[in-house]
Amino acid sequence: MKPSAAPMRPADAGAESVRSALIHAFAPMHKLAFGVAVGTALGLLITVTTVVHVALRPEPAPNVSLLGQYYYGYSVSLHGAVVGGIWGFASGFVAGWFAAFTRNLVIAVWIFVTRTRAELAATREFLDHI
Repeated sequence: MKPSAAPMRPADAGAESVRSALIHAFAPMHKLAFGVAVGTALGLLITVTTVVHVALRPEPAPNVSLLGQYYYGYSVSLHGAVVGGIWGFASGFVAGWFAAFTRNLVIAVWIFVTRTRAELAATREFLDHI
């Protein structure tokens, strides 16, 4: 017969919920997923903006044709909307991947430094007790 597990005290339950929240808050971002998400959003934004400019020709609008300075083959046309969408996805993917990589690196370094400081603070007076 297995012994039953001891019931959790309210303080233990609170500490566990804080620990769980911290694990979720500082979990690393998935670089590929974030890159695809940002790339898709930027690609769709450029494509939709170009199609709106081709279809409606709004008069007081920003000069969208300047995107051709950054994206080879882009023009304000339906063909340019496809080219802009592909370039937008590519540049958004790189930006999103790099942002997730940088965030993961900063969080990992911060956690390492914080843990190291805590361990050093806990053992600072070790030799005084010998």
